[in-house]
Amino acid sequence: MTKKALVVWGGMELHTPERGAHVVRELLEEEGFAVTVTPDYDALGAEDVGSNDLVVPVITDGTLAPDKMDKLITAIRAGTGLAGYHMGLATTFRASVPFRYAASVYWVQHPGNIMAYRVDVTRPDHPIMAGIESFEHTSEQYYLNYDPAVEVLATTTFSGDIHPWRKNVVMPVVFTTTHDKGRVFYSSLGHTAEELDIPHVRTILKRGLLWAAR
Repeated sequence: MTKKALVVWGGMELHTPERGAHVVRELLEEEGFAVTVTPDYDALGAEDVGSNDLVVPVITDGTLAPDKMDKLITAIRAGTGLAGYHMGLATTFRASVPFRYAASVYWVQHPGNIMAYRVDVTRPDHPIMAGIESFEHTSEQYYLNYDPAVEVLATTTFSGDIHPWRKNVVMPVVFTTTHDKGRVFYSSLGHTAEELDIPHVRTILKRGLLWAAR
């Protein structure tokens, strides 16, 4: 049976959400998924949202009515996968406590904005990271609040050059977790859609999407 995915985009244009959503669509269609891409946030709270094997919000901030959020969270708890990159999950529906709990991550800062930093692969044995070595990256280095239940696959260490009081803080870049029966994947890489063209960034995202899907 063909797997289904729902990709919903919106919010800050700086993050090129529409183009990013179509990168996600391409990655999933390469693996035979039937993918719906829409700017309609309410699609995430539709009556049939649980028929999707994966939902991917490519959304900065935004809101979803409580009754629709209930449907989304119910679907995730029943097995619909949840995946996101950069702003997706970390900044999506910031005011929703149920979504924050499911997403397991919350963006709070990117000291220095666009800058060079190192991504250290901590779980080379995990299928998402297999064959990928630690690498230098230039983008926003996300400082996150995250659920201690996540399984961290890659990290970055803050130098303290911008915020000295955060020197040597080790922060997740890629992680997986679960929300009841639903699998959750997050990567902080991908400030714009162009960044998703970097081969290892694209590979991590694609493998993560597939891992999270039911």
